[in-house]
Amino acid sequence: MARMLGFGRPTGAVMQACYVVPDLARAIDFYVRTLNVGPFFVLPHRTAPDRIYRGQVAPTEVSLAMGFAGSMQIELIEQHDAAPSLFREAIAHHGYGFHHFGIAHEDVPGVLPSYLGEGYEVVGRSPVPTGGEVVFLEPPNPVHPGYLELLPATADMDQRFTRFWQASVGWDGLDPIRPFA
Repeated sequence: MARMLGFGRPTGAVMQACYVVPDLARAIDFYVRTLNVGPFFVLPHRTAPDRIYRGQVAPTEVSLAMGFAGSMQIELIEQHDAAPSLFREAIAHHGYGFHHFGIAHEDVPGVLPSYLGEGYEVVGRSPVPTGGEVVFLEPPNPVHPGYLELLPATADMDQRFTRFWQASVGWDGLDPIRPFA
């Protein structure tokens, strides 16, 4: 049975929509001013030296921001370097915009074989600050561009994302950019 995360999404179901953007500050401004989504919690200029892309070690420098629209997390990612990555791949094939849906799982390594059995292909992996490793999958028969990201539903992830969600409930529009910590 799925566990309900503190921000109102069950494990095993989509909890995040991610977009690759050319300018993180402009993207946050759009979400805040036009869509009334926020606040955004920003992790600036993070390099993941252990990031794997298509089987190769591929460290990339990215900044990311996370906010909530209801119980759905919105993630925005800007890549700062020209290193090969899932982000550059998506931009090259489809332009900026939608990148992936994130699905939180209690046991990412345990559920991965079922995705692989359905024809999904692992195209990336990366350790995350909330513990564990995310796995990016390319669908066998995509209905639109984009990947799936399997996120480990660790206690730290649940606590941190719940705190981000709580900040969005009744948000007054003030202090739209906050530290990720």
